[in-house]
Amino acid sequence: MTPPEMRAAFFRTFPGVAPAIILSAIDQTITATALPAIAGSLGAVESLSWVVVAYLVAATIAAPVFGRLGDAFGRRNLLLAALCLAACGAAISATAPRFEVLIVGRLVQGLAGGGLATLAMALIGEAVPPRERGRFQAWIVACFTTASCLGPLAGGWLTEEFGWRAVFWVLLPWIGLALPLALRIPAVPGHRHGGFRFDLAGLLLFAGFVGPALLALSYAQRLVLSALPMAIGLALVAALALHLLVRQERRVRDPLLPLALLAEPTILRSNLMTACAHGALVALLTFLPIFLQSVRGATPAGSGLLMLPLSLGGGIGGLTAGALMTRTGIAMPFARWGLAIAAAALAAIALFAGRIPDWEMAALFGLVALGFGCSYPVVQIVVQVAAGPARLGAAAASVQYARTLGAAAATAMLGALLFGTLAAGDAEVASLFAQLVRRGPGLLAELSAEQQTGLRAGLGEAFRSAFLGAAAMAGLGSWLAGRVPMQRLG
Repeated sequence: MTPPEMRAAFFRTFPGVAPAIILSAIDQTITATALPAIAGSLGAVESLSWVVVAYLVAATIAAPVFGRLGDAFGRRNLLLAALCLAACGAAISATAPRFEVLIVGRLVQGLAGGGLATLAMALIGEAVPPRERGRFQAWIVACFTTASCLGPLAGGWLTEEFGWRAVFWVLLPWIGLALPLALRIPAVPGHRHGGFRFDLAGLLLFAGFVGPALLALSYAQRLVLSALPMAIGLALVAALALHLLVRQERRVRDPLLPLALLAEPTILRSNLMTACAHGALVALLTFLPIFLQSVRGATPAGSGLLMLPLSLGGGIGGLTAGALMTRTGIAMPFARWGLAIAAAALAAIALFAGRIPDWEMAALFGLVALGFGCSYPVVQIVVQVAAGPARLGAAAASVQYARTLGAAAATAMLGALLFGTLAAGDAEVASLFAQLVRRGPGLLAELSAEQQTGLRAGLGEAFRSAFLGAAAMAGLGSWLAGRVPMQRLG
């Protein structure tokens, strides 16, 4: 395929998947800024985390379902179905009269989001040869960067001007734009190989694993001892479901999770690597507003500006790695060195955060994101190449749920590291931090000057441990990248 033919193939598909990529990326960020308003309107402060957890659970479950069905029946039709599901979920959430109905809407949105992310990546892989996919990463990275930058701003403005329901209503015209564009994607038949039987038992067991596992991590993030028994109980349920799931997938003809594919060294280590990288980045984004506002004294707007390099750096890293992959045919070394750079920058933040000005902190954040960003296109392309055309959907799905589970696990681990460091020092400061995580930086205004000073000092030391923990995750990801058998694309 000549370069003009590749560009033509890519731009026949990309306009149809770009709105889906943006929709799947923006759904969480645009909603996060509306959470306080939702709590005030529906009176569900203690259960507010379910708005996020419900989406994550459903998205993780949906990824292999849409990936497997896309492999069997063609991905364009499944993308259209996911867009329709997203519209239903947004409408349910926007009109929810009670918190329980909102959670149903978020579950439906999560099912759609998991499908959109998986199918979009697989459709790009279907249109462009493996080595040349890096050439077009700029367009994909631009979608994710736009969504991550505009989501919080749009969510905050819509909530302030029109109320929290507007963050869901605004998704409907976007989906209306996406549907006719998706219809223009060339239809490619699926690979059914003499019939296809959907693995319903595997789906139920996978849900039985993912739901309790993510809920266990959610309880662990509450940072209170009273939540520990529930977290342990849910973890045991998840372990049992995982054991039964493995047995089920080994004996069915068309498994939901092709274990042979997932166990291939290239795919297994690539997914573990992206779970470390994505998990560390999401965990940092979760706790950084608290660090910047409570330790460094930044305003909410100021903390947003300091975190902006995290979005820009990730886009630059993805673009650079994609272009170099196309030019050289080398893949994993870019992820390996990128994550090594991220680990070094995080270690520098841990050591010097109390002594460097804001602009140097922002520059280090950008370096961290650039390093993490180098891993994103590498993993997608290497896993797709290792899986082959007939298993593109399953491969893309494996990356999606590896990242989701990695994000949940890393956030819980960094939270436990933060709380553990505080608990080893001052119990009152640890209690204040637990409230700060649940209620946000707005709690600071209610504290006395003495409490604020004690909290700031304790958090400074705790975040040093957290940054070192994130650096260790990035370092582990770098080591795993070096252990992936497929270092080149050919």
